[in-house]
Amino acid sequence: MKLLLSSVALLSLLSVALFAAPMSAQKAGAKKKTQAHKALLNPRIASEKAPESFKAKFETTKGSFVIEVTRDWSPLGADRFYNLVKVGFFTDVTFFRAIKGFMVQFGLHGDPKVSAAWRVATIKDEPVLQSNKPGYVTFAKTGQPNSRSTQFFINYGSNSGLDRQGFSPFGRVVEGMEVVNSLHQGYGEGAPRGRGPSQQKIGEMGTKYLRADFPKLDYIKSASIVK
Repeated sequence: MKLLLSSVALLSLLSVALFAAPMSAQKAGAKKKTQAHKALLNPRIASEKAPESFKAKFETTKGSFVIEVTRDWSPLGADRFYNLVKVGFFTDVTFFRAIKGFMVQFGLHGDPKVSAAWRVATIKDEPVLQSNKPGYVTFAKTGQPNSRSTQFFINYGSNSGLDRQGFSPFGRVVEGMEVVNSLHQGYGEGAPRGRGPSQQKIGEMGTKYLRADFPKLDYIKSASIVK
């Protein structure tokens, strides 16, 4: 009888443990999502140091590609990119500017509130240690010093002229460059010089504006750090 009771007790404890493990995982997952959501509106939270080398996989409407980042090339740039991927910044983010033979640009968030929060969260410029070769990934920036924030471009062509302008690559596409090359390029340059999307309107209206006026544009479904 004692043996039977012990077996029953053991099974009961095992059941509790098996139930508790998934619940703990769920709580941890929920906490992680909450922290990521907070970071989207408060860039100061997203301040982890990136590994010396890491890969990020992007799932898009045309397929997937992988960017390999080397922190030594641009430490501040690598850290910013790493944190943006980790907090889910790139989910549903559009490739809003694609110029054949030049580059494809992305990084304006679909939620105007998030865009506003990150617009002022700039990082300092860094020396250009790698050239803007095909497949290399670089921050977009304004003509002002230290204006890098959340916008990036992937070089289609050999754009060494950008090196002299201070555009410092921090990574390169190592898988799926054919996907990057296939992203929609039909709208050309953005307003006011061309008929493509206006960055000002993207900031003000987000994804709603892009989906309504530029329905052929491709976008990122999700991005994650490759483990």
